[in-house]
Amino acid sequence: MKLWEKGIPTDKQIEQFTVGNDRELDLVLAKYDALGSIAHAKMLGQIGLLTSEETTSLVDALNEIIADIVVGNFEIEDSFEDVHSKIEYLLTVKLGDAGKKIHTARSRNDQVLVDVHLYLKDELKAIKEQVKTLFDLLMESAEKHQNVLLPGYTHLQIAMPSSFGMWFSAYAESLIDDITMLNAASKIVDQNPLGSAAGYGSSFPINRTFTTQELGFETLKYNAVAAQMSRGKAEKTVAFAMTSVAGTLSKFAMDVCLYMSQNFDFIGLPAHLTTGSSIMPHKKNPDVFELIRGKCNKIQALPYEITLITNNLPSGYHRDLQLLKEGLFPAIQNLKACLDIAIFSIKDITVKDHILEDKKYDYLFTVDTLNEMVVAGMPFRDAYKAVAEQLEAGTYKSPKETKHTHEGSINNLCLDAIKDKMKAAF
Repeated sequence: MKLWEKGIPTDKQIEQFTVGNDRELDLVLAKYDALGSIAHAKMLGQIGLLTSEETTSLVDALNEIIADIVVGNFEIEDSFEDVHSKIEYLLTVKLGDAGKKIHTARSRNDQVLVDVHLYLKDELKAIKEQVKTLFDLLMESAEKHQNVLLPGYTHLQIAMPSSFGMWFSAYAESLIDDITMLNAASKIVDQNPLGSAAGYGSSFPINRTFTTQELGFETLKYNAVAAQMSRGKAEKTVAFAMTSVAGTLSKFAMDVCLYMSQNFDFIGLPAHLTTGSSIMPHKKNPDVFELIRGKCNKIQALPYEITLITNNLPSGYHRDLQLLKEGLFPAIQNLKACLDIAIFSIKDITVKDHILEDKKYDYLFTVDTLNEMVVAGMPFRDAYKAVAEQLEAGTYKSPKETKHTHEGSINNLCLDAIKDKMKAAF
């Protein structure tokens, strides 16, 4: 029987439509559902709704279920509506009446809420660790190549001198902003919704502070209605944090694709990181980075999908919220996969160290030349016109060197300060 079933059978077509792929997605939440049930059982024992023997037997049985989940021996068959009904069934088969008591003072609404919050807490922590690893790799590359000059572009036109140190560390520092977003999302999900029941609390004398401590939440979502309204809001906040990371990865991937093309030829990738063409034997394609770009762009659509599902819902639970799993859970795994492959690939990028010997990059230094004239006493506008006239006449001579001193400039990258900034954010 379903947790809500009253003995009246549901039409099979209705059942198939309403359940959808929830069983498959719920496998992701199974461990967290069991952990939530352990905390709930202990709390029921504390307030006297379970005997100490019942509490112990439920906790032991739930730990056995977790062990099966960890080794992959847990499944949700078609005869069960979701993970909640499957776990309650297993407890009832094993423990009889004690198993039937686990749902006391609880609803599927707050069960899924606590499952999702616990799951998102763990996934955000894992993503943060990956981002930090990527940061470290980028900073290592920035230090190694900080004096190798690289053309800077605006409007896809040759602009001013940059360096590989500046390029790598730019993306590293951008990841600090992404960590800040991930921290904000973690703060949102680190609130215990368990005990809100169907959305309006319970007449049982439950102890929500107890379950908050048991589950390791920083605080609880006090108002029961506010706890229910966190469904959708938590997912959307996490999605926005993920898009911050995805945006950084996507832009970096685009740079890699651009810079390794023959027209730019700034960097190279070893053969094992590229793919070939079925008809062009010379091709070495950056498919890995193209897929990072595409997957991360797809992730950046997720907050808007969640917004459209939840935007006009009134307070209280609505079945629309079930659909949030379909977009969010795969997106989390895709982002982690993109981070993994970026970490794997970036360490093998090779940089070209004679790029600026090409005559077309002489114009990179016009601003430096202009600024030297200003320092020597010429008004800026006159210096600008003087350099422009040299360019027009073909008499401009490029200095081919930089003397930038301010913080964050090409010759003063402040790499140690960026590392300290990440340390403070992380």
